[in-house]
Amino acid sequence: MKKNYFQGNVIQVLLHVIAWIILLGLPLYFIKRWEIGKDFIWLYYINVIINGIIFYVNYLILTPRFFFARRKYRYFISVMLLLLVMYFVSDTSNKLVFESFPHHQTAQAQQNTQAQQNIRNIQNSRTNNKTRRSPGPPKPGVFMGRPPFRQIHLVNYAFTAAFLIVFSLGLRVLERHSQTEKSQKELEKEKLNSELAFLKNQISPHFFFNTLNNIYSLISINAEDSKDAVLKLSKLMRYLLYESEHGNTRLSNEIAFMNHYIDLMKLRMSDKISLLVSFPDDYEDVSIPPLLFIPFIENAFKHGISYREKSFIDISMKTMKDTIFFRCVNSNMSSGEIVETDHHGIGLENVSKRLNLLFPGRHELKINKSDKIFEVLLDIKLS
Repeated sequence: MKKNYFQGNVIQVLLHVIAWIILLGLPLYFIKRWEIGKDFIWLYYINVIINGIIFYVNYLILTPRFFFARRKYRYFISVMLLLLVMYFVSDTSNKLVFESFPHHQTAQAQQNTQAQQNIRNIQNSRTNNKTRRSPGPPKPGVFMGRPPFRQIHLVNYAFTAAFLIVFSLGLRVLERHSQTEKSQKELEKEKLNSELAFLKNQISPHFFFNTLNNIYSLISINAEDSKDAVLKLSKLMRYLLYESEHGNTRLSNEIAFMNHYIDLMKLRMSDKISLLVSFPDDYEDVSIPPLLFIPFIENAFKHGISYREKSFIDISMKTMKDTIFFRCVNSNMSSGEIVETDHHGIGLENVSKRLNLLFPGRHELKINKSDKIFEVLLDIKLS
């Protein structure tokens, strides 16, 4: 989809406008301050316009169409043609404007008269100095010939045009690089949002599936407890559907969510399972992304408890200034009856990926696994 290059680049447009105001306004200042002849101001404006054409043709047309398209030969040929055409325009326009000056005709006549007088002086000097071996340098005031205006103009044009080509090319390359970086950041941001949404959607179905199974098994045993479980489940659903959709949530809401989840999972636990939960009572209620810790807790209940042998789960959290320390340790049940053996929930690889997207360089996740223990250590620096 084609877009106007300057669309949305207000600062760039403003800088170009300011540059043109300065270039076009300087002669007016010099005329008023130092009483420079107004005739030469026209030459200045013509050269500025020609230089502006060289700059913007290379900046807006040649560089994007050929240089960025990796058609370097066409680019250099086009630049040479542009410089040749503009030199012809510059030389012709300068000559026409300069010859149209009123004082030019008078100066030309005086110069011709002076040239004739100088020629006569040279002839007389040669007549009087025939006996000299070397004529020596001409005397002051003797005619030396006209200055090479065309050569001076050619050299001046070459240096100015080369500078404009290099400057416009470099400026366009830098702007393209900046736009590429900006687009890359926007793509990464969109990718981050889509991946976070996908990861969160992965958490929710597995969580509800497990919780509904727990409540179903509880209904026939204790109706009151089942009602309380349904109430807690409704709070969890509200949190997932509404609170977590706003991007970030408060740490207090996240802790309450984890407590509700743990309470629901405790309904099916036997006496052989040891559960320790330690969340801070006094902490700064900072803003955090939702559902950061629940995958580890869910994983512990799924794969860290058994009804046939003793098992344990130890969940703890500490806060210090802008850092959160989370620890979840559970028994590693490689055999025996494990809750929900058919489904393993969200993978720890996806959890690690989400942390990398949310806290690049500001978190540390350690997973220690042995034959009997599975430990997760997570430190998050919020700022």
